[in-house]
Amino acid sequence: MAVNTYKQNEQLRTAKKSVTLFRMFSRLLDYKKEVFGVLLWLLVTVSVTLINPLIIERAVNVEVPDRNVRGLINLALIAAVINVIWFLGTRVYKITMARISNRIVMDIREEMYAHIQTLGLCFFDSRATGKILSRIIGDVDSLKDVLSSSVTTLIPSFFTIIAVSVIMLVKSPALSLAAFATLPFLAVGVFVTMIVGHRRWQEEKQKKSNINAYVHENFSGIRIIQSFTAEEESEETFKNVVEEHRRAWIRAVVVMDGVSPVIDVTWAVGSFLLYYIAVSAMGMGETQVGTILAFSTYLSMFWSPIRNLASLYNQIVNNLAGAERIFEIMDQEPEIRDREGAYELPPIEGRVVFDHVDFAYPDDLKTPVLTDVSFDIAPGSAIALVGPTGAGKTTITNLIARFYDVTGG
Repeated sequence: MAVNTYKQNEQLRTAKKSVTLFRMFSRLLDYKKEVFGVLLWLLVTVSVTLINPLIIERAVNVEVPDRNVRGLINLALIAAVINVIWFLGTRVYKITMARISNRIVMDIREEMYAHIQTLGLCFFDSRATGKILSRIIGDVDSLKDVLSSSVTTLIPSFFTIIAVSVIMLVKSPALSLAAFATLPFLAVGVFVTMIVGHRRWQEEKQKKSNINAYVHENFSGIRIIQSFTAEEESEETFKNVVEEHRRAWIRAVVVMDGVSPVIDVTWAVGSFLLYYIAVSAMGMGETQVGTILAFSTYLSMFWSPIRNLASLYNQIVNNLAGAERIFEIMDQEPEIRDREGAYELPPIEGRVVFDHVDFAYPDDLKTPVLTDVSFDIAPGSAIALVGPTGAGKTTITNLIARFYDVTGG
């Protein structure tokens, strides 16, 4: 039967990204109360960030021209109090989300390990042990950060973008449209990286899995390697496997890092258009410096969450490949099941009977391994299975233990 070794990339079944994301994030529903508390704190902290520019605008436009020291002091005290609340709220929701994500990772790893115990020998025969370990350890670990960031970054960034857009449109539609004019270019850049980046992160995960498979295989057979003084050959092979992973990682990172320059350029052009429209086209003068300053601050608050979302997007695209690998194993159905109406095995005599048995391995049903095999082993007797390599000796012992089910007979 075909064996997936370190020399071969794992072939993943195609799954819709939306389905995989839903399955991954639905795990948060197991901790609804904690997540609801996090959302409340996020609402408070986002509100504070939205109030700060308004305080600056009033201070520059009203209190400073009026030389109102008391008014400035009052604004400073208000800013101090709400920002202390922001600091405490940020600490609370980040710590809470870290705990939740760690629990979810532990739950997934335990479920995955328990599920693998139910799978038949075909699952283990067709995969290198290192590749299975890579999924249980590395791929599951990779979900921790994205689960936490999905709440602490995605939700506040989304709320901030919506709220800032509304505030800017209410204060000045012309300035807002000028600042947002570059958004279509950003959308195109993100869409392109989404398609290419996901494919390259899948390849990176496959190469990393190959490393784990080779290391496990190498150390398990270290006696043979040292007996035949094959250390140099083994080291050279390891270098080649690591080099393949390095190249795959670089290809993935090059694509995903292209998002940041796109954001920087669109941000810079949007800021230029804002100041140009404000000063040249709309004729805003010194009396409205506070308004321009507030708009500039809001523009920064608009693009900063987009930068955060881009970083989160990189995490999601990277870890989406890991999530696909996890759920692929979780969706594996055990090959050996009790038939309908099965009953408890009574005391056995030890008799083994093969009655015209046919068998082919599940991943290659067109290639029969056993054809019309019949024999009868009496209780208490001892026999020997003799034959050349590939004759089916191991297959027969696996069938007796029911590691596989016969395909005929």
